[in-house]
Amino acid sequence: MKATEVPEITGAYLFEPTPYADERGFFCRTFDADVVRSVGLDPDAFVQDSLSRSVRGVLRGLHLRSGAGEAKLVRCSYGRIFDVVVDLRPDSPTYLGRASFELSGETQTTLYVPAGCAHGFQALTETADTSYRIDRPHDPAEDVTIAFDDPELAIPWPLPVTSMSQRDREAPSLAEVLKHKES
Repeated sequence: MKATEVPEITGAYLFEPTPYADERGFFCRTFDADVVRSVGLDPDAFVQDSLSRSVRGVLRGLHLRSGAGEAKLVRCSYGRIFDVVVDLRPDSPTYLGRASFELSGETQTTLYVPAGCAHGFQALTETADTSYRIDRPHDPAEDVTIAFDDPELAIPWPLPVTSMSQRDREAPSLAEVLKHKES
């Protein structure tokens, strides 16, 4: 497994496993504490694992947590997703930077999203299972959502949106979220 820094988002990493493939399929390690530790992250800091299943066109996000924030490891374990990270840390050298990736069950690549960054994704396949390893217990009172179609972000979602939660549909603009954050 190798770790690669994401240049558009300071502190974000891609963890790419080395699959062993044969006639049965493949095997790969999707988490390695030593590799995580090698880039300065505490592998023991992750306290919850979650899984979402989405159908083609479903969009989830853009989400982040207020307060201390929430760092997470995100991996598409089955299917393919278009994954997006937006840096909303005012002191970051990549503040308001954006990066997008295609994560898939074929590669099993994991994305590390630092606390203070918004995250969202769209399912590209009929079924897409997305796994999250989170560094804080979830507290719904700290949930923050930003409009997926905010013109300032101009995220090029690859498919028409077929479904999203009511919370995501009604999300405020980035400017509104940042204004609220400052007050």
